[in-house]
Amino acid sequence: MSTPQYPSPQAAPVWQGAPGPAYTSPIPIVRTHLGHAVASEWTKIRSVRSTIWTLGVFVVLVVGIGLLAALVVASNSSESDLRGENALSFGFFGLLLGSMCVITLGVLTTASEYGTGMIRTTMVACPSRGRVLVAKGIVFFTVAFVVTLASSAFVAMVDVGLLSDAKKPSGGEWLKATFGVSLYIALLGLLSLAVGSVIRHSAGAITIMIGLMLAPLVIAIFMFSSSLEDLRQALFEYSIPNQLSVFYSTSLSDSGPSGWDPLWIALGVTAVVFGGAFALLEKRDV
Repeated sequence: MSTPQYPSPQAAPVWQGAPGPAYTSPIPIVRTHLGHAVASEWTKIRSVRSTIWTLGVFVVLVVGIGLLAALVVASNSSESDLRGENALSFGFFGLLLGSMCVITLGVLTTASEYGTGMIRTTMVACPSRGRVLVAKGIVFFTVAFVVTLASSAFVAMVDVGLLSDAKKPSGGEWLKATFGVSLYIALLGLLSLAVGSVIRHSAGAITIMIGLMLAPLVIAIFMFSSSLEDLRQALFEYSIPNQLSVFYSTSLSDSGPSGWDPLWIALGVTAVVFGGAFALLEKRDV
């Protein structure tokens, strides 16, 4: 009985230089730039619920407390009592509490991505880490500044109308109580964003920022020793609440920062911390 014969396998033909037009993708190829990162961060910040909640509470505090303080003073003060008052100063109380909302949002803008693991997707989409941090800073600063400016300007206009017997604020006082204080609050939030990038933990970074805001003033209040008087005075003068009050010409002390000094102090501190966050971001793993 003969063994069946099978045909030997042959290699598949290799086509060399197959005729036909080359394929061209309809999707345009462009070099990415900072504008793309800014657009991405804008989509993120406006699509998460934390932005709506924190900014919503911020507006309620700034407007509600600012108007309530003016109403209480207007109803319980005579015309002679109001003559020396600055109607713009009543916006201070709402902004002092509302600034904690801006601090919280600043931290969440960076630190929350490390908690959820979203930072890996962000860095894959944009490998330039510094560009991502700068884009976050631009978007957050713009949002915080615009919301603060709209809220503080509204409170200022209504308070001046309610306290018609009070001293009429000058143009410089208007500028500081609206534009100046909005820049300061936005810088405070930008500092929080940088701290969030360094710490990479939302609760820890928020605790640090709230401590930075309140601890110097509280410590100064309970310093009774005369040997610590110089330190007590420095903590009191350079505390964030006192610097914030300078924009309303109602500084809590007769010395220390005045005029636009708090803005330059906040700018310098924020620049240093932001630079440190930038350097660490380039060195550490995501």
